[in-house]
Amino acid sequence: MIKNILTVLGPQHKWQLYLYGFWLIAFAVLQGLAMALLVPLLQALLANDQDALMFWLQVMLFLVLLTSAARYQQTVKGASLALLVLQSLHRRLGDHLTKVPLSWFDNDKVGRLSSSATSGTLMVTNIFAQLLPPVFNGLLTPITVAFTLFVFNWYLGFAALLSMPLIYLMQKQSAYWIAKSEEQVDKASVEASNRVVEFARHQSLFRAFGKSIDSYEPLEQAIIAQSQSSGSMLQQSFPRLLAGGLIIQLVFIGLLTLAIWLHFAAQISAFELIALLALITLFTGPLAEVAGRSGLLRMAMNDLDRLTQLLNEPAQPEVSRSMPYLAPIGTVQFDNVSFAYQRGTPVLNQLSFTMQPQTTTAIVGASGSGKSTITKLLLRFWDVDNGSVKVNGTDVKDLTTSDLMSQVSVVMQEIYLFNDTLEANIRFAKPKAKQQELYRAAELAGVNEIIQRLPDGWQTVIGEGGSTLSGGEKQRVSIARALLKAAPIVILDEATAALDTNNERFLSQSLQQLKDTSTLIVITHQLNTVADADQILVLSEGQVSESGNHAQLLALQGQYAHFWQQLNQTKEWQLTTASTNKELQ
Repeated sequence: MIKNILTVLGPQHKWQLYLYGFWLIAFAVLQGLAMALLVPLLQALLANDQDALMFWLQVMLFLVLLTSAARYQQTVKGASLALLVLQSLHRRLGDHLTKVPLSWFDNDKVGRLSSSATSGTLMVTNIFAQLLPPVFNGLLTPITVAFTLFVFNWYLGFAALLSMPLIYLMQKQSAYWIAKSEEQVDKASVEASNRVVEFARHQSLFRAFGKSIDSYEPLEQAIIAQSQSSGSMLQQSFPRLLAGGLIIQLVFIGLLTLAIWLHFAAQISAFELIALLALITLFTGPLAEVAGRSGLLRMAMNDLDRLTQLLNEPAQPEVSRSMPYLAPIGTVQFDNVSFAYQRGTPVLNQLSFTMQPQTTTAIVGASGSGKSTITKLLLRFWDVDNGSVKVNGTDVKDLTTSDLMSQVSVVMQEIYLFNDTLEANIRFAKPKAKQQELYRAAELAGVNEIIQRLPDGWQTVIGEGGSTLSGGEKQRVSIARALLKAAPIVILDEATAALDTNNERFLSQSLQQLKDTSTLIVITHQLNTVADADQILVLSEGQVSESGNHAQLLALQGQYAHFWQQLNQTKEWQLTTASTNKELQ
């Protein structure tokens, strides 16, 4: 457990952990000694020995003061450590998640991450705030009391120490089964959480097809499985917890019987019997507390194990320092790149092309041809299986993440805006940008038109995901980000898919501005937006099947010409339909 806690905290905080452990031990031992003093204190009281009574009272008072000081330090250090663990967990999880490859983020792991980052972190902080203190007290205090029993009667001391391994083994077995059952509950909870999020996220689809929570079978089954696993955990843990408590009661009765037998055998006096009976009660009381907390501690340690596993997930390899650029700024090269999301199903197959600085390259092709995969590889969201992806003549693997991202800006079809002001959402691309830069980017992207209708202008909070804006307006904000960042390479990945005529006009204005400063990569299936591109790459089955400008590709009479012909036919059909409808009216 200590190793996992240090993994979470980091080695720089190990002395805080050790100091907390010292105060845990100190409080438990001091408390045990204070309890042990009840024996001579009661002996002096029952024997009416005032001098001995005053002496033991003074010693007890001194120990009580030390115990209180240790308890205070333990509580303060525990609360401080719990807060430190909570902050460290969230910070380290956030940092680490930016370094693991995107291939790691499947549905199961995302659900587990969500569970661990919320309820899991709270359970781990409870280890220090609520679980370790009673467990340490419940183990060390009885040991101290048992050694004290040795001083007064070795029979009772030996019997008490002999009972502790039995109680320990019983509690360990109980905690093991609780932990094992809790793992099943955790798996079922993660699956139920995934299904609930899925059901909430796609409400428009479910409502359109009349699906309620009762008629959506995956969610219903996940909830049933969660309920069954929780019930199974109770069925398995309750008898074992009951057995653990019973063992402690039997130990108490056994020590009580032994003490009474020793009295009748003239081994101890009546005064000593009364004092030892009080000590036996103090011996078994903390053990009962351990029995009640051991299951919770084991569950918290399970959460700690899962969080440690997350932090130990292999990060994507990254150089500590970027290699120098070997080509002009804005150059993009794919050299014999092969890549597959799943083994045996290649998406790109020995793909090669070069994009010169401050030129526009359009990438077109049928769905599934690998267009968007090029974006992911260029941004190094994934690593290639073979070949190399180069930015400014340097392999992206030889660049630090910050250096690579400083060279590239991307505008995607699916845009996420934060629940913050419009200004903060655009500044996200360049937080320290000057106001003039911000206003210029907004003007070129057509965001000024949006600002005029918003109640608080730039300072209007646009809602989670930009809920107060239309799809086209979100796209304008995304383009404003790209303009503000002013990266040498700008990628527009299906950025025109959902734009109306008005928004397309603003996009064209933005592209004209970007052409003067950046290498543009336009990934699209709308050929009318890329006719002016310097270079058009037609992808087919993960390879470049055709390349050239618009006129050259039409002259080839190949796949691009076929796509263009289909586009014109669609336009003619739309015009014909509109004219017919007008005549009918």
